[in-house]
Amino acid sequence: MTGFISHPRIVPGAVEERVYQLSMARGCVSESTLIILPTGLGKTVVALLTMAEILERKGRILVLAPTKPLVDQHASFFSENLRDTSVAAVTGNMAPNKRRTTVLSNDVIVSTPQAISNDLMNEIYDLLEFDLVIYDEAHRGTGNYAYVHVAEKYNGLALGMTASPGSDIERMDEVCRNLSLKRIDTRSEYDPDVSPYVYDVNVERIEVNMPKDLTDVISLLKALTDRYAAELTALRLMDPNWPPSTKHLLTIGRNLQARLANGEKTSVVFRGLTLQSMCIKALHAVSLAETQGMSALKNYLLKIQAEASKKDGGKGSKEIVASKEFVKAWKIASESRVEHPKVSRVMTLVSRTLGSDEGAKVLIFTQYRDTCDLLVEKLSSVGGARVGKLIGQANGGLKQKEQIEMLDMFRDGLRNVIVATSVGEEGLDIANTDTVIFYEPVPSEIRTIQRRGRTGRRDRGKVYVLVAKGTVDEVFEESSRKKELLMRSRLERLSKGLSGKKAPAVRQRALSDF
Repeated sequence: MTGFISHPRIVPGAVEERVYQLSMARGCVSESTLIILPTGLGKTVVALLTMAEILERKGRILVLAPTKPLVDQHASFFSENLRDTSVAAVTGNMAPNKRRTTVLSNDVIVSTPQAISNDLMNEIYDLLEFDLVIYDEAHRGTGNYAYVHVAEKYNGLALGMTASPGSDIERMDEVCRNLSLKRIDTRSEYDPDVSPYVYDVNVERIEVNMPKDLTDVISLLKALTDRYAAELTALRLMDPNWPPSTKHLLTIGRNLQARLANGEKTSVVFRGLTLQSMCIKALHAVSLAETQGMSALKNYLLKIQAEASKKDGGKGSKEIVASKEFVKAWKIASESRVEHPKVSRVMTLVSRTLGSDEGAKVLIFTQYRDTCDLLVEKLSSVGGARVGKLIGQANGGLKQKEQIEMLDMFRDGLRNVIVATSVGEEGLDIANTDTVIFYEPVPSEIRTIQRRGRTGRRDRGKVYVLVAKGTVDEVFEESSRKKELLMRSRLERLSKGLSGKKAPAVRQRALSDF
């Protein structure tokens, strides 16, 4: 039987003893480290073990997390599991003087990086008194993200944590450089000291066929996209060997804006900018039709029409709305009563899951809020389903307090089905979930891993991935699969390289009580 951690700073009987977590923490106490550990296998516990030893040495600790709900979650976890330790959450809503007093008078500070970065910029306090800084979701530590600004002002021991660093080795290097992390400690589900704690997650791919109304609309919108792309090519602004994609079109837009900024106010530049804008809109409409369905598409086409109807509306929107392809597409979409076949498939999966287990919990991920609202409406009619939604704050979404309340209701069983956008993917300790449904594949290996990691934490889990046949869903699915394989192979090589080196010396007394 597994025992519990015994340490003067950790509540007795609170933390299960796992060899791999102890081993990782020993290294973290010795040297600034990036730990990479699959979702659900206790990165936060490794942080707790590291913190306990630093606190025992009379050290002070700063924990940074990217969102306020995650800050509250960490503050609660550390408060409950650390003994003789004052833990305080700091927010940007606090008055600067109160923030300063809080930061200087507690053993552990948990905050969003933006709040700390702003205070350091305004010289409200410094980081000299901190002996450890922890960066949760450390893969964000690139570019101008606030983690980077904080790290520039800090010289001591650091700990970065992530489940999914991505497949780009240069990005991993950048994170380590930016956050001054000197070593990497990685584990996978297949490592012998980790595998006993990993539950099987069965991933099932479900392919759906598109109805005629949607395929007709998609054909019209693709014809529109191709026409605009052909004109861009004729103007020598688009590479004919590079199919139109959002990435390609954004590159074209940046090049044209640079030419405009350099004083090139020609008809080619102006027409090119209009075509680029129209092509992006048409391409996005195709993606919505293929992956989301008729409701999401109609809402988007209505937005384009609304913009076109304004006196000062964009020239591109006016031209799109006047095109014969748009007129035909809108006629079909506005008169159609069909919805994406994924909707009925999600309803069936939820009904089947709840019907086979009264206590089951289902988490559904979708890319867009329109689809989120549609699924909440449809699933509310499924017997036994108590449905909620989890979305971000922007544009009238859920405030952070409301997000936390929704997660608490899911945890307590007051809600057993949650439909979430990307806000549910990263970090948050969502209650043990029996089933996760991807309404659509996402082309990011980081997001795919985070979505999948919402299940299989304490028992076997089930993941369903819905794929619309012959659409961009298939492209995104393959992209994510290749990136994840690449990431795993690079991490395996990295892990083997590290294991061949001499282990870092552990300071005297480090984790001696474990």
